[in-house]
Amino acid sequence: QPHDYVLNDVAPKTPTPEEKPNLANTLKNVQLERLYLTNLPSAENYERSFMHRETITHLIVTQTDFIVTGSVDGHVKFWKKQDQGIEFVNHFRSHLGQILDMCDNFDGTLLCTVASDKAFKIFDVVNFDMINMVRLDYVPLACCFIHSDRDPISSVCISDKDSSRLLVYDAKGTSQPLRVIDKMHRNPVHLMKFNAKFEIVVSADKNGMLEYWTGTKHDYKFPKCVTFQSKMDTDLYEFVKLKTSVINMVFSRDGKQMATSGKDRKIRIFSVLSGKITQTIDDSIDVYSAIQQVN
Repeated sequence: QPHDYVLNDVAPKTPTPEEKPNLANTLKNVQLERLYLTNLPSAENYERSFMHRETITHLIVTQTDFIVTGSVDGHVKFWKKQDQGIEFVNHFRSHLGQILDMCDNFDGTLLCTVASDKAFKIFDVVNFDMINMVRLDYVPLACCFIHSDRDPISSVCISDKDSSRLLVYDAKGTSQPLRVIDKMHRNPVHLMKFNAKFEIVVSADKNGMLEYWTGTKHDYKFPKCVTFQSKMDTDLYEFVKLKTSVINMVFSRDGKQMATSGKDRKIRIFSVLSGKITQTIDDSIDVYSAIQQVN
């Protein structure tokens, strides 16, 4: 009997019908696995990174050869460009809420992030370190450094999510704003870009209105370097007339041209000094579908 007890204890159990492997599911999984493997990119330079836990929402490449990424969970990571590839250098749990905007200054030495936790953070890019944390009494929406190399103060402009206010701060100072601009726009400003060549700030609100103003010398007035006196002589009302808005803006290296991407899937090239549209590119899916059918 002891001998039989040992045999019964170590003998394998007969699997129940529920425990038996389902051959159909096994074959299905194998087929899907082959499908996934077949559709993986096979390019020589293809790489995939899992260094962020959540979706990356912002990415900036600075003039100081740093890459800064921000994810939806408030994390900010710094990477340094090398001769081959990039190298991770630092990681910050910057915000407790979602990062709403991220910008660097004209020479890539400072970085600003604003988030839904009512705060903005300032980073020293070259030393990849956080140097200032400022609490706000409102939810910010967009941020933009508006200083040049001649300005003694590293000023940053932040917009209010729930009003048309633009608030200018000393990036290395306190929560007390240097200036509050409340008559520039009628709607919340969701995008701002600084043209360092001509020291012009271009801001865009949710209604599609574009505004020009100066960011240096703390006057925040209409720039004198442009060739027009009234916006009626420009194409800056284009987005309002078409009832669309600007998604993104970027300036050329010489500062003379500005490319905008609109919600209507069109890319418009502006002459910065004249405010006129010089070229319009239709980036909609219908255009590319028509091209494929012709070819």
